Amino acid sequence: MEGDLKISKRKPSYKVSEKLHNYLSHYRRNINLPISYEDLLRFQGSIVVYDKNDEDTLWIRVYYNEFDREEIDTSLKQVYSQLISDGGESVLKYLNVDAIDYCTFGNSKPFRVKVRNVLNDNFTYFYVKKADASRIYGLELEHMLSPYNLNFLVCKDTLIEEHIAGIPGDEFIKNMLPKCSSSEKAQIAKEFIKFNERCMIRLLGDMRSYNYVIVPTHDFDQVVYKIRAIDFDQQSYEGNLKIYRPQFFKENYKMVEMVREKIQNESVNQYKIEERSIVAKRLISFKARVEALLDCMQSDELSIPKYTEQLKLEIFNYTHDVNFKKSRNMGEVVKSALDFVKRNYENVSALR
Repeated sequence: MEGDLKISKRKPSYKVSEKLHNYLSHYRRNINLPISYEDLLRFQGSIVVYDKNDEDTLWIRVYYNEFDREEIDTSLKQVYSQLISDGGESVLKYLNVDAIDYCTFGNSKPFRVKVRNVLNDNFTYFYVKKADASRIYGLELEHMLSPYNLNFLVCKDTLIEEHIAGIPGDEFIKNMLPKCSSSEKAQIAKEFIKFNERCMIRLLGDMRSYNYVIVPTHDFDQVVYKIRAIDFDQQSYEGNLKIYRPQFFKENYKMVEMVREKIQNESVNQYKIEERSIVAKRLISFKARVEALLDCMQSDELSIPKYTEQLKLEIFNYTHDVNFKKSRNMGEVVKSALDFVKRNYENVSALR
């Protein structure tokens, strides 16, 4: 580890272009919603939300005046129906908005909405955020290139995201990882290698331990662990290539240490090749959709010229692919990265 990496303190929020809105409409991500992010900012008061250990969660529970609350609750139930169900109103009478929390930490400053089914007390969360083109590109790339589908909606300057369930990475590393068996640690180490490779391929940055979750799944006589990103604000913005590789963050040191202890170098290379191959196959499967998204990205300005120049030269030195040098913006850098992975996969496959 070479000390902590420096992330831009305030990444600007990039406006969603008309071209991106058209893309989102085509793939049914862009719809009319009865409430906006700005509406939720009209809260009258708040209290701090503490966890079960009485520690500050960095969320505050917000309250609205009686007239606003009734309108907001009805609108949020409709949003829930649009996001989770068919958008119909028959389900609304069974729903209750239990809490609306607000977080001032980070770039997106989200609202977290807890919706409960009054018939059986099952509940779920979704998030209301200010729409940022970087984050939307990150969500779409994750949806197509990772093993996980993502559910989100966009309405003008408002972004609605379904909650991604899992154990926060920092909490897992601190409290649960030490209790894992040797075989479980080896399996988690393998997943971290693949997660690290996937983030670098599609240029998803800032995957510190609190920006991903660990998802345990019981399978016969073992528990299988997967790693999922939950924060997509730093999609192809920074100029330092290391920021797109989770292994270089000090918060992930325990995971890196575990990889060194549990995985041989030959296996590390094997798992990297496996992940590149899987991403390449997904690129082929989502060919038209990926091309449409990259077309939007190449028309957008998603970073500053200094960062673009730095990143494309660092990747060129890493890959020796001249296409990176020719890239004029971050959208073209991402396209070059995905083309590189796909081209190498197809070349190797053709030789077999």
